[in-house]
Amino acid sequence: MHATLPAALIALAAAFVPAQAGAAGTAEAAPAPVRKPAEAGIGADSGLPVPRWVALASDRVNMRTGPGPRYPISWSYQRRGLPVEIVDEHEYWRQIREQDGTKGWVHKSMLTGKRSALVMGGIQDVRDQPSPVGDVELQAEPGVQVRLLACRDSVWCEVQVAGRKGYMAREGLWGLYPGETFK
Repeated sequence: MHATLPAALIALAAAFVPAQAGAAGTAEAAPAPVRKPAEAGIGADSGLPVPRWVALASDRVNMRTGPGPRYPISWSYQRRGLPVEIVDEHEYWRQIREQDGTKGWVHKSMLTGKRSALVMGGIQDVRDQPSPVGDVELQAEPGVQVRLLACRDSVWCEVQVAGRKGYMAREGLWGLYPGETFK
């Protein structure tokens, strides 16, 4: 027998909270700096690939409209481990993209290289082995956040969800590039 894990039990109620418009202490929007965005390849500031997947390192992460503390906060994330994609770099700041396509800037200290993914599509099976004939240990609804432990081939990823390890078909996960493998 397997359990279906509702997204509400795994994920916090909100992945992000819009910043209060006109809230006290909110700076006026500063113009974005004039600079060339990172090309696909190696980030000029980190020396790491751009784009690349990371996760939020804290339960509270502010996304800003530009790369620096003088730019207003556009979102306040409240979900440690949420997968995001780094699409640009500017000194200590990383421009990220989230699942719905929203982009903004986050200080690099608020990001971690520990990989995670979000379940997408319909309910996804977590199996005891990387095979469609493996026993279903549990099921995860769309929006459930899983920790990616390894993706050794183009079909299956080893994951941890609700404290249990298993294997999920990568086609049902957001937070990976097609064909990407890692251990």
